[in-house]
Amino acid sequence: MSCNHTIHKHHHHHGWDNSIAPALTVKPGETVEIDTVDSSGGQLSATATLDDLKALDFGKVNPVTGPIHIDGAEPGDAVAITFLDFAPSGWGWTANIPGFGLLADAFPDPALHIWTYDTSLGKPAAFSPMGAVAMKPFVGTVGLALAEPGLHSVVPPRRVGGNLDIRDNSKGTTLYLPVEVAGGLLSLGDTHAAQGDGEICGTAIESPMSVQVKIDLVKDANYPVPRLETSGPVTNHIDGMGYQVTTGIGPDLMQASKDAVSGMIDWICQATKMSAVEAYMLCSVAGDLRISEIVDMPNWTVSFYFPKSVLG
Repeated sequence: MSCNHTIHKHHHHHGWDNSIAPALTVKPGETVEIDTVDSSGGQLSATATLDDLKALDFGKVNPVTGPIHIDGAEPGDAVAITFLDFAPSGWGWTANIPGFGLLADAFPDPALHIWTYDTSLGKPAAFSPMGAVAMKPFVGTVGLALAEPGLHSVVPPRRVGGNLDIRDNSKGTTLYLPVEVAGGLLSLGDTHAAQGDGEICGTAIESPMSVQVKIDLVKDANYPVPRLETSGPVTNHIDGMGYQVTTGIGPDLMQASKDAVSGMIDWICQATKMSAVEAYMLCSVAGDLRISEIVDMPNWTVSFYFPKSVLG
């Protein structure tokens, strides 16, 4: 579709700062096509190697395109962002970055996988040595400026959005973000071609792409935190063959999460003979970490769902 406005990827910045001048001003109801840079900040490419990963400058990661000033947005309102469509690039990367991810202690060495995929999203992307992952593009980082002055890291999610990594912020979804400053100052980036719930190794299929959005305003919404509304089912692209499910049970949700994921990695390695770090990265882009039970004290149940369709 043709949008009212376009922002090119050179209008990007690192961190949230309400003093950054808007790259664009829009009226509620207008549409914008936003070009993004991948989460490496362009340091990795379709021909990247492990040496490129090792040389990453973390001061350049997670750039976001913007900001966009929304006419009439005031503190207490909410900006509504509807994701209309995505134009994927056809390549992406997934990495195990030392010190990062749910199982960082178990996987101290760097690893990198470069993906190529069908930009029509008509077929799954192959994973070496085996497996294929269905694509579902979405925006990993999307947020507004904080009222607190100064530069704030993009890495943690916040009440005004940010690095949410909710894989259902995809086509058809409307995301509502609380406004803290006049104009809202919306920016987004960190686009992913696919990700499982939890993004357990710390990366998804990190892939640059253009995003088409419609921007609206809800006056006096007074939302304390982000909320979203999907336009339909969210997992029917992978559900057809069912799941393998492992669990973690205990009084600590983090440890139970680690146990559930570790169990799935062990199963994948046994079933396919792929390396543990490959299984870890594959789980990050295709498997879903869920809290199944959090009321039967003293122990809670965390489950990890891995689609059978990935391994055929």
